[in-house]
Amino acid sequence: MTDQTPAKDLLRVENLEVVYNDVVLVLKGLSLTVREGGITALLGANGAGKSSTLKAISGLLRSENGEVTAGSVVFDGAPIHTLAPERIVRQGVFQVMEGRRIFVDITVEENLRCGAHTRPRGEFAESLEKVYAYFPRLRERRKQLAGYMSGGEQQMLAIGRAVMARPRLLLLDEPSLGLAPLLVEEIFEIVTRINANEGVTVLLVEQNARAALSVSGHGYIMENGRIVMEGEAKGLLNNPDVQEFYLGMGHGGAKRSYRDVKHYRRRKRWLG
Repeated sequence: MTDQTPAKDLLRVENLEVVYNDVVLVLKGLSLTVREGGITALLGANGAGKSSTLKAISGLLRSENGEVTAGSVVFDGAPIHTLAPERIVRQGVFQVMEGRRIFVDITVEENLRCGAHTRPRGEFAESLEKVYAYFPRLRERRKQLAGYMSGGEQQMLAIGRAVMARPRLLLLDEPSLGLAPLLVEEIFEIVTRINANEGVTVLLVEQNARAALSVSGHGYIMENGRIVMEGEAKGLLNNPDVQEFYLGMGHGGAKRSYRDVKHYRRRKRWLG
């Protein structure tokens, strides 16, 4: 008989409030859970609070004059929202920042070595080979300065650097940003392989709702610092509200722009 024990909650964000510069409230009682071993999507328009959510989890708010003023972030049963970022990394949480944030003046392989700085030295060679297996283009360019790589290759390097840290929870912030559709498809396919092969849990922040939901098991939608909808990813893809406001589809399957929508009854219901 197979074990039917459900996956546990690896991450719980509970009634989180985040304030910048002591006055700007950006997260307003936000709660979500991330199941161990899965991919969870966090979707929303620009400015909804998605990146602030990730920075609250990874401890990076302080570098931008932000702080958690209420609520908690619980990882593997223990609160982490008061810990310094380096301690959170050592616990197994690694964030890939929006815009890649690689070190442009050193080589690809030196960037990957930086990702492994919290791990024992004896793991480096094995981890490096694993990254090159997922991203063959990084092997080809391993001696090249990272700043001369294309945007897609830099995104691969940023994710590869995260894999070098052997995280339990990988936070991906807008990995599709500025990339061509074929590259987005390739990178998301590799993320699903890393999730399946390495057992890395993924919290994926995206504006590209269709791409994110296509690789996720569960999804949340944010607006104005709050969660306004959640559910299984497949259900969200087929939901008429999501299709209208986040996938650009109107009634009857016609393509629609968000700004062209003349009524907001559904949206108001979400926020009500």
